[in-house]
Amino acid sequence: MPIRLPWWTLSALGAISLAGPAGLAGCGDDAPADPCAGVEGTCVAVPAGADRDVIQTILIEAQPGTTIAFAAGTYDLGGSGISLDVDNVTIQGAGMDETILSFANQDDGGQGLLVTSDDFQIQDIGLEDSPGDLLKIEGAVGVTIRRVRAEWTGGPSPDNGAYALYPVQCEDVLIEDSLAIGSSDAGIYVGQSRNIVVRRNRAEYNVAGIEIENSIGADVYDNVATNNTGGVLVFSLPGLQLANGSITRVYDNEIVGNNTENFAPPGNIVGKVPTGTGIALLAAHQVEIFGNTIEDHDSVHIGIISYSTTDIEFDDPDYDPDPDTIFIHDNTITGDSTSPTGELGALLILGMSEIQDPFMRVHDITWDGVVPAAKADPKDPTKLAAELQICLQDNGDADFANLHWPNTELPEASADATDHDCTHDPLPAVEL
Repeated sequence: MPIRLPWWTLSALGAISLAGPAGLAGCGDDAPADPCAGVEGTCVAVPAGADRDVIQTILIEAQPGTTIAFAAGTYDLGGSGISLDVDNVTIQGAGMDETILSFANQDDGGQGLLVTSDDFQIQDIGLEDSPGDLLKIEGAVGVTIRRVRAEWTGGPSPDNGAYALYPVQCEDVLIEDSLAIGSSDAGIYVGQSRNIVVRRNRAEYNVAGIEIENSIGADVYDNVATNNTGGVLVFSLPGLQLANGSITRVYDNEIVGNNTENFAPPGNIVGKVPTGTGIALLAAHQVEIFGNTIEDHDSVHIGIISYSTTDIEFDDPDYDPDPDTIFIHDNTITGDSTSPTGELGALLILGMSEIQDPFMRVHDITWDGVVPAAKADPKDPTKLAAELQICLQDNGDADFANLHWPNTELPEASADATDHDCTHDPLPAVEL
């Protein structure tokens, strides 16, 4: 059976194999719980009250295979945040509301916790109030985020950090049973990554609840996204290392009442998401949306948008700005969208002015209708080729609109979904 010493012996032992009993801080009924109890292998216990310098030393001196176990309590991590660059390390606490790493007094650094190591796990811990991102994991292969609460406790504000849980340029990413609150960009954001599973999480009071951006192979399921500006976003943006995202499944989620006013800082692309958006697909490719409950959004339940519609210039020869190969089926969509906001909301009002009934009601599934020549049906340049089409099946009473943007020469907006009565092959499940 593994035996352990608490953190204060780590330097003296040169961060080698630990030996000796853990929990030496006291005995009897009042002794603090041993945070390493039940942990297999090498474990370093971090007692309540340890400061930023002590914690950073533990992270620096950790050896591969180590679990760094925080006792219950709140840890004040002022200064420049903390970082980990050792592979195969687990950080764990006593529970997402029991162990809290607070970055409220942080005065330097872009992240609360920055991780740049492979085979990283973090679980049963709360992260709060960083001026930048709460948890950023960059360039890692093998990431597990489990039962983590990442929150700005003062509520929605443009002064909050951009991302709560933020793996970027990673591979084999699992985020489950976690909670993200208050991000000024996205609560759960996975960007430029491959092989992603986001499941059983709750995202609330963020600008974007859950966002998959420029990534390949993502399953987003059994999550709750509510009270965000936009519930779930699947975006591809220009100028990034991984040029075009594809193969994303969004299924069996509750995406309800995402009507929090957009509080993104000026200049942020997510600032263009209209308040009251359920799902937004921006320049997204090969996306399957099914089995979701989508309810009560002021602007639009599902919006499908070309990057060119944003009027933002780009210079990226590898970037494909126009969405294609979208399959939306077997969703339950309810509630009228009658208060579209912002630039894209204005586009909805303008583009649909001829077909809105009653006035200002946005159709449940709305596509801007941009069809580039390279993707057009050879027989009809106003339509996507069959293999690239936006297909709709069995979404109850949900209606559809094609804005045919920028409709100066193309047909005016249409609510006719006949061309979209089609299917695509189901996308493959992600295997981690």
